[in-house]
Amino acid sequence: MTDFPKIPAQSQELPGSEAAMTPAAEMIRDGYRGAGKLEGKVALVTGGDSGIGRSVAIHFAREGADVAVAYLSETEDANETKRLVEAEGGRCHLIPGDLADAETCRATVTKTIEALGALNVLVNNAGTQWVRTDLTALPDDQWRETFETNMHSQFYLAKAALPHMNAGDSIINVASVNAYIGPDFLVDYTATKGAIISFTRSLSNQVVGRGIRVNAVAPGPVWTPLQPATLGAHDPQWLDGFGSETPMGRCGQPSELGPCFVFLASADASFMSGQTLHPNGGIVVNG
Repeated sequence: MTDFPKIPAQSQELPGSEAAMTPAAEMIRDGYRGAGKLEGKVALVTGGDSGIGRSVAIHFAREGADVAVAYLSETEDANETKRLVEAEGGRCHLIPGDLADAETCRATVTKTIEALGALNVLVNNAGTQWVRTDLTALPDDQWRETFETNMHSQFYLAKAALPHMNAGDSIINVASVNAYIGPDFLVDYTATKGAIISFTRSLSNQVVGRGIRVNAVAPGPVWTPLQPATLGAHDPQWLDGFGSETPMGRCGQPSELGPCFVFLASADASFMSGQTLHPNGGIVVNG
């Protein structure tokens, strides 16, 4: 949708709430028609309670998949995602837990397979960020936590998932445009997203011979609860006109990201691995 209203100044507390966002985000555009592209597939979507993850879960369900949704603690948002997935005709299994912990990641994969019978698509979407404008004031604990949540979780989940995956299955990692533009107020977050790009390329080379594809999506500014809970928490005015710096002059909607994941998860992307899609409002990056 290109006529989405301007984002006003606002703030939330982490981990953020989809229901508290003003205006509400669009999860799937009117007129999006499923074509059975993921019929019979089982997907695990981390951070699937809200934002991009929720949109991915809904799009996958409309394309015929069953979806396990991993989330931290946002039970209200997670239950709404489950309702929306089931409204599309898919099964949805909710799995709460902190994916910064390796054992939680292993258990999440096990619970997905126990509940839904398989694991064909892993979407590593869970992530967090905090604003710090001075590296010397960035706490060591924050640096570690950002890497544990954003990067280490992807390693733990992929490691646990791969023994259960076969030819035609795929892993999709969520990076960010920030890996390419390097904003000065998100050094730790940006470092994790650069690591995810390299992780995606290397892991693809390792498993593509098995017919398992590994790709990434690097969104630009997208209207999700993470924005008011981090940028807005630092300064509510930072969200006034959020996304207006893009060539399109606006932020993206989760509904504009979901189809990217459908493409990468489906046979439409059968000759694509180790690559990154850039839904970012027209920002030109060399990657």
